Amino acid sequence: MDIANKVALVTGAGRRVGRAIAESLALEGARLAIHYNESRAGADELRSEIRARGGEAEVFQANLLDVSACDSLVRTVAGRFGALDVLVNSAAVMVRTPFGEVTAEQWDSMFALNLRAPFFLSQAAARAMGWGGPERGQRYGAIVNIADLAAYESWIGYVPHGISKAGIVRMTKSLAKVLGPRIRVNAVAPGAVLLPEGFSASEAGHLAETAPLRRLGDPADVSEAVLYLLRAEFVTGETLIVDGGRHAR
Repeated sequence: MDIANKVALVTGAGRRVGRAIAESLALEGARLAIHYNESRAGADELRSEIRARGGEAEVFQANLLDVSACDSLVRTVAGRFGALDVLVNSAAVMVRTPFGEVTAEQWDSMFALNLRAPFFLSQAAARAMGWGGPERGQRYGAIVNIADLAAYESWIGYVPHGISKAGIVRMTKSLAKVLGPRIRVNAVAPGAVLLPEGFSASEAGHLAETAPLRRLGDPADVSEAVLYLLRAEFVTGETLIVDGGRHAR
């Protein structure tokens, strides 16, 4: 896929990894739809930066805990830009939830944002990309989901989070089969890139020292993986682990 001039919707693009992914797509010439829920300042700042470089970007607010907002967001973006070519499901929450203390409210909220929203966003995006319509003799678009190394490792303080991200990995494979050959669906599973709030310096140091590359990652590492998956026309249904080799220990 040539990313230039493609319409790309990145959820959770007002902060952290989502913002880095959105910025990397804009640098490649994508016409960018910046989604945020509460991080308005970051979304506006990113839009201003992209426009200052001559790029095209718009900001869209939506609370993805509301299922109806997923469909509405996609329809609004496609209506504004006249198309939708790329969806990056980046919006998520990572909350420490020690086993024995997890509440039903925490579980429901986490799964609603981390797993349910990406599914319904993908369903709406597939329609906007032309899936289900008449053949046009071409592949229509691509979806990249942001999973997590927690889908493959057992983090005792983040069990529900890990389960939700394992669901993203399974969903990626399923949607790749359902939406092929028109739409490719892949995922990136970051490791220690941006640590969640509450991580101590000693915990961060341990993560770095126990990875084969002996360092923490950077949001740019995730962005590069996303760009690769968008360009790789013969790759679908895959989850690319970006963790400095930690999973291979």
